[in-house]
Amino acid sequence: MRVLGIIPVRGGSKGVKRKNVKLLGGKPLIEYTITAVKDATLLSEIIVSSNDEEIMAVANKLGIKTPFIRPANLASDESPTIDTIIHALEYFKSQGLKFDVVCLLQVTYPFRTGEQIDKAIKKFKNSKTDSLISVLEVPYQYNPHWIFEEKMDGNLKISTGESEIISRRQDLPKSYFRDGAIYITRVDVILNQKSLYGNTISYIELPKEAYVNIDTLEDWKKAETILANNR
Repeated sequence: MRVLGIIPVRGGSKGVKRKNVKLLGGKPLIEYTITAVKDATLLSEIIVSSNDEEIMAVANKLGIKTPFIRPANLASDESPTIDTIIHALEYFKSQGLKFDVVCLLQVTYPFRTGEQIDKAIKKFKNSKTDSLISVLEVPYQYNPHWIFEEKMDGNLKISTGESEIISRRQDLPKSYFRDGAIYITRVDVILNQKSLYGNTISYIELPKEAYVNIDTLEDWKKAETILANNR
């Protein structure tokens, strides 16, 4: 199974200016993800897809290929990630290279490890699903069986559609949210369905202590706190 590791990194960012090359603990944010992919052993090829020359230079210095400049129409806030992946796959197809699976690794989650990436790929290989995502368990207070949505008449309904709420915490089924660390998808699902998920999704649960998905300055401060605690 040939696995293409893609690190998509745009030059523009609104919540934290130039966050992808901003220093976190003395290292550019992108370096944390690059270190993880270099420690992983099951990625057949690893690239950074970017529209930004400074980011590309940092990636190259750290030993990761940037085989093309991402087109401007794929580098805006509104550009779907799936189109960026398809662009990379089409580039490699033009070079005579094909992959079975894409592993998407976003820079905004800095604290996943190479071991976790390999573990995810192994589980995906054995699962036979269309995709795999990394997740964290939803705290029971926010379990979807205890979440309400507003109806057209202004009253509330249980978000799961049930007529009776589950009264005991112990009876709640586990639920998860995607943490943004790892996405693995079959190439045929990406190309034929334009989806990162397909119809069947397996998962790997990561430690909550390392969770941060950097979008705001508050997220950045949390990342600094995680680093300080680990030290």
